[in-house]
Amino acid sequence: MNRLARETSPYLLQHADNPVDWYPWGEEAFAEARRRDVPALLSIGYSTCHWCHVMAHESFENPETAARMNANFVCIKVDREERPDVDSVYMTATQLMTGQGGWPMTVFLTPDRKPFYAGTYFPPEDRYGMPGFRRLLASVAHAWQEDREKVQGNAQALSEHVREASRPRRSAEDLPEGFLQRGVENLRRVYDADLGGFGRAPKFPAPTTLDFLLTRPDGRDMALHTLRQMGRGGIYDQLGGGFHRYSVDERWLVPHFEKMLYDNAQLTRTLLRAWQYTEDPEFARLTRETLAYLEREMLGPLGGFYSAQDADTNGVEGLTFTWTREEIHAVLGEGPDADLALRVYGVTGEGNFEDPHRPDAGRRNVLHAPTPPAELARDLGEDPARLQDRLDTARMHLLEVRATRPQPGTDDKVLTSWNGLALAAFAEAARVLGDAHYLNIAVGNAEFVREQLRLPDGTLRHTFKDGEARVEGLLEDHALYALGLISLYQASGDLGYLEWARELWNVVRRDFWDGEAGVFHSTGGRAETLLTRQAQGFDSAVLSGNAAAALLGLWISRYFGDEEAERLARATIRSYADDMLAAAGGFGGLWQAAAFLEAPHVEVALIGTPKERAPLERVLGRFPLPFAALAPAEYGEGLPVLEGRPGNGTAYVCVGHTCDLPTQDPQGLAEQLRRLG
Repeated sequence: MNRLARETSPYLLQHADNPVDWYPWGEEAFAEARRRDVPALLSIGYSTCHWCHVMAHESFENPETAARMNANFVCIKVDREERPDVDSVYMTATQLMTGQGGWPMTVFLTPDRKPFYAGTYFPPEDRYGMPGFRRLLASVAHAWQEDREKVQGNAQALSEHVREASRPRRSAEDLPEGFLQRGVENLRRVYDADLGGFGRAPKFPAPTTLDFLLTRPDGRDMALHTLRQMGRGGIYDQLGGGFHRYSVDERWLVPHFEKMLYDNAQLTRTLLRAWQYTEDPEFARLTRETLAYLEREMLGPLGGFYSAQDADTNGVEGLTFTWTREEIHAVLGEGPDADLALRVYGVTGEGNFEDPHRPDAGRRNVLHAPTPPAELARDLGEDPARLQDRLDTARMHLLEVRATRPQPGTDDKVLTSWNGLALAAFAEAARVLGDAHYLNIAVGNAEFVREQLRLPDGTLRHTFKDGEARVEGLLEDHALYALGLISLYQASGDLGYLEWARELWNVVRRDFWDGEAGVFHSTGGRAETLLTRQAQGFDSAVLSGNAAAALLGLWISRYFGDEEAERLARATIRSYADDMLAAAGGFGGLWQAAAFLEAPHVEVALIGTPKERAPLERVLGRFPLPFAALAPAEYGEGLPVLEGRPGNGTAYVCVGHTCDLPTQDPQGLAEQLRRLG
């Protein structure tokens, strides 16, 4: 056992039995590097990363390789999800040095934490056009001993490049004419009109971009078509619900099988909005199935959501999720129900997937649903409801049997930022679908975070595992959780959640805003000092910290009349405007903020007891109002939009400074909302 045995991160604990003398990130490791006068070898990954497992098995579990690592380096392991700030800094270095990035990330550092050589996965021996890891270790150790001055010069130069690349470049003072329209046009240039999505394989879900497009009449078709294609593909778990990480092909057929909390939480809200715009029951079905998956497999006993599930089972990618014809027949028999399942899910004897690293596992089928059940019912001349019942029964039996198989590992650490996304998903589903069960889950999550991750000064910790909250909260933690609390207020009418969101906004403004640069930094002033203090505007897989902060500022402005909050949001969008136009697909969150900034100021207050509000809330849930300040409350007090207004189940719809007549009639409210467009 090495020092990682004392950690709580599941990823670090996976390496606690390695013969490598791993250190966790911290001063102890770098002090040891200085004492021994050797470089640090920094290895960054995460628990559900397939190639991280491969490199661990090939190199870190190999006694000979481990001996070379221990002899010439101080070896440091980092969970990128636990320390996204460390990951981001050294990922920038890796991308600058190699032109690409990814995990596992392998970076060699001087004892003062400056990078001088970087890469991602390295095979044990020379192959794939890459140097073998053992040869690389020998080369770096030799350079450190024999050419120290050059190594240190490279480290200094690369560190300066990292700082320069991390420095925000402010755009023009005003957003250009037709800014939002140009963003949509740029996205359409890379849109796949046949198969949905953007660009070529691999294809990622891109929920933040889809959310922006849903708000735009000139771009909504791209989002809706993409969501429909994804929902029919293998990227969606046709039996268990929820989305896998990405599709390795253009057709959304074969996924990379890991499942992430952030993908499923964000896509749930996207699907809800798609349902509001279309009333297509398929979007509601996908929403409910994804939420059921999150509750069943990702919700911990204390109310926090786990982070991720692995792609591999017993070392074979997708083994839990894939099927053969014979396995389908073994569950459903030889009759028409099995034939229906085989046809609906596209199962063939040849299969459509094979793990290239485990050909011994054979060819199997990723289940997908290329033909919608209603269309299939027409082809078969069968009643659609009857066919759907048969399919639902078959799906239930297949899922029950799948649950008895070995399951992929679950990373059960709780991340505050990603839990903010899940909080928003369940809260918004409760409001839109009118399901109190979802609201109970959302409230439970907020209680968990308040009790376990909130400090007395109002700041948040980043991660929770085994009863311990760790790591200074980042911008993403405070901003994303605050956005979730706003959704919870809109669903519950409890003003306490909105006040908590404002408390977190005050932390964001105080600890993360850089007025000179016009952006929010990813780390606060009390966080560990790294090579540089970065500001993230680009959405990786999750809404970026600056996008989340800008959206939060706009909500605080709408609800509380906070002009400074809107000013900071506007300045943030301006700072990234040039980048947004240059790479529209990477800034969906900031495009949402820009659309919010230009949207009319819409307020909808519903005042009365929960019972009195219920008929009005059912109507309100059907309408897509992504930028409206929804204000449910029992009494006309606590917010400017509520002050002095009578209740008893009354709705007030206002645009700017003009309000419709108050109404207690659900049909009257529907007509007022319809006129909003």
